[in-house]
Formats: sequence, structure tokens, C-alpha cells
Amino acid sequence: MTDERRRRRVEGAFILKFTKFPISRRIVATREPVNWSDLPREMVGNGFIERCGFGGTNSIAVFNWVKPGYVPRPHQHEFEQIVFILEGECNYHVGDDVYTCKAGSMIRVPPNTMHCIEVTGNQTVLNLDIFAPIREDYAHLLK
Repeated sequence: MTDERRRRRVEGAFILKFTKFPISRRIVATREPVNWSDLPREMVGNGFIERCGFGGTNSIAVFNWVKPGYVPRPHQHEFEQIVFILEGECNYHVGDDVYTCKAGSMIRVPPNTMHCIEVTGNQTVLNLDIFAPIREDYAHLLK
């Protein structure tokens, strides 16, 4: 693929593979406060997920608004992921474990571990994902 990311289907899930090279991008690096409501958003997941990102030179915070009705897509990647559930209720699948989460829940997803989010309530789930280093496939959120 043009972004040198390859997807392989594995038993109904997918694995993201990335090349190891510096990401060329303009980083939104500021010492001034930024409100996530003011950041540009994109729609993904067949219109069920809205997201935006903020970061620096070595990390990215990605806000995801996941609507009820979203069909979970188990996936894995080479990055460790820290997940904060800020609003709503969901089941968060990590490997063979399923965690019931609500606002205030935090989860660590180890590298190369299958995981996904499943909205369980009637409210949109707002979750914050932290990645370091910056994921190549999310770098466009920082432009």
C-alpha cells in the first residue's frame, strides 16, 4: 500500500504491520492549551466512530467517539496502547479477556495482542488512546 501498511486477514480480524522509518509530518506542538472539541475530526468505522488526535514528537493521544451499533473489529498492532474510558459503557476485549468498563476505567493493551471495543449501553463511548511512538496510520491526525 502507499503508506507501506499491510493488512492480513486472520480469522475475522486483522493485523496491522508498519515499516520502521521516521514519519514525515508537521506536528501540532504547542505549549498552549488545546480543547479536543476544537480539533478536526474524521469519521471511520462505517460512520460509527469519530476521532481526532493531538500529540508531540514521540506520542499521540487519540480521542474516539464510538456510537452504539458499532460492530467490533478485533485487531492487533506492534504498539502498546493505553486506553481511558471517559464516557459511556463498553466491553473491552484484550486477548481472551473481556473487561466491563465505564467512565474512569483504564486498560493497558500489550503490543501484538488482539483487542477491540464493544459499546454496551445506549450512550456513545468516548475513549482516549495513548500511543508511543506515534502510529504511522494516525500521523495524519497531527497535521
